[in-house]
Amino acid sequence: MTFGFAPSSAASLSTSAASAHRVLEPAEWAAAGIPLLRNPREVVSGLHSRHRPGPATAVVAVLDPNERLRASASFVRRPAPADGWMLRNALLAQLRRVIPHDLRRRTPVRTAVLLYCREGDARWTEEDGAWMWGLRDACTLHGLRCGAYITLTRDGWQVLGEGRGGRRPSAVSTPEALGNAEVPPPSPRTGGVSSEVLRRAAAR
Repeated sequence: MTFGFAPSSAASLSTSAASAHRVLEPAEWAAAGIPLLRNPREVVSGLHSRHRPGPATAVVAVLDPNERLRASASFVRRPAPADGWMLRNALLAQLRRVIPHDLRRRTPVRTAVLLYCREGDARWTEEDGAWMWGLRDACTLHGLRCGAYITLTRDGWQVLGEGRGGRRPSAVSTPEALGNAEVPPPSPRTGGVSSEVLRRAAAR
């Protein structure tokens, strides 16, 4: 059902077709060979403690081969239709601010994961599909492996495509103190100067 006036049926069909290519369905995501996190709750708890995400907040993090956090950044998604291309650009901008690219490597060594805090339940939505498309493309352009996509809702957290999740942390739970979080804090050099600048800005 359509409300209001569309500029033209051709334009509407063109927009719909473009958007369809910027969303990954759960089956496509599962078939992409996304590496499994060894301990997703530790990763989620650590990111939740560091960034304290609220609704519509995305946290992108880069992990080394041992799943140690090398850099992370968070930002609030602007209200707009789900479009993987726009989300890709937002993720790529954050990655470029906090960590150098790995495009010179033949094989990616570091992995980017995305935690997205949103309203609703843990079931897949078209917005999730747009984030998946955006994460996969941003990783390719930054020389990283595409890692897990995790939703954080009032019911808890869920690794989409894996069926793993938990009740805590959730979108409404109080973040653990960093000293109590299961993910060890990164060393002072983690993420370079840009990461330190972002950390200080966030503290203000």
